[in-house]
Amino acid sequence: MKYLDEFHDPKLVQVLVKKVQDLLGREFSLMEVCGTHAVGIFRYGIRDLFPETLRLLSGPGCPVCVTPAEEIDAAILLSREPGVILTTFGDMIKVPGSQSSLEMARVDGADVRVVYSALDALKIAETNPLKKVVFFGVGFETTSPSIASVISTAKRREIKNFWIYSCHKLIPPAMRGLLEMGEVKIEGFICPGHVSTIIGSLPYEFISKDFGVPCVISGFEPLDILQSIYMLIRQIQEGRTEVEIQYRRSVKLEGNKKALSKLYEIFTIADSKWRGIGLVPYSGLKIKDDYRDFDARTSFSIAWPEVSEERAGCICGQILRGISIPHDCPLFGRRCLPEDPVGPCMVSSEGACATYYKYAKWKA
Repeated sequence: MKYLDEFHDPKLVQVLVKKVQDLLGREFSLMEVCGTHAVGIFRYGIRDLFPETLRLLSGPGCPVCVTPAEEIDAAILLSREPGVILTTFGDMIKVPGSQSSLEMARVDGADVRVVYSALDALKIAETNPLKKVVFFGVGFETTSPSIASVISTAKRREIKNFWIYSCHKLIPPAMRGLLEMGEVKIEGFICPGHVSTIIGSLPYEFISKDFGVPCVISGFEPLDILQSIYMLIRQIQEGRTEVEIQYRRSVKLEGNKKALSKLYEIFTIADSKWRGIGLVPYSGLKIKDDYRDFDARTSFSIAWPEVSEERAGCICGQILRGISIPHDCPLFGRRCLPEDPVGPCMVSSEGACATYYKYAKWKA
């Protein structure tokens, strides 16, 4: 474990903390757009290492959280279709739609199953040829290439009872959306490491060039995050606006070309709705016409719903935009709990509310 231990070295932590503190001559506002980074910042107590003049904001970095309620409602409707087996990742089961959840649909008799990958769902389709198997796919650029690969496999194997209900989203356009909304001051982005292993650093260039906001792609260990904070503040202090890669052991400038090739063989870019942000141009992935036989959106005749964003009292949307924190929500820790969530930010382990509930100091 020596390699991992090096990223937790207390002496190196002290050195980096001192370097950051020496640069903190004023208030800085940085935003992470990755749920794993949000968890790491709290888990390792990074916020507590610095004065309040260093604001670390959480953005729309949880794919479960940014999936709008109408998409959950659509998945519930699909699960109730005759002969359908609805498959999805475990953290989607409890996410509330406008009225219900997939968990409640399962209680009511729908065949909703948790899988670890879309390939597991494909195997269910192969072993249940008389059933209609739909995979409810949610995720960012990290998971979408694997979904594309499964669609390609399904076509090659000529599987006729398998569909994807794709709600996949792209991170950089959402970052643009936040900057254009201008609701919160963002002086630097801690860019997602997992996403960037796929897309590389080039898709973030517009942020530094068009908006003058520096970016650093970060790893997930405490020293990774601390070094990324230092790199961002140093850029700001020096008047530079660049896209730097701290997570060099995994991220390349051009990303993973093979994964991107497979992704755009199957998917095309489309507009997509994000919880709390609204319709974001060019931020979603739509299955191409050549593979439309595997697209649940075009293969099932259901009334695709349109509903309001939030349930009464829930401020998930504001939290995802960085203008509020979970402690601002009157439901947090009272009506909204991990075992009985009102909003999606309390469901996923990467959601801001779940992270605050587990790690932050608060009083019910």
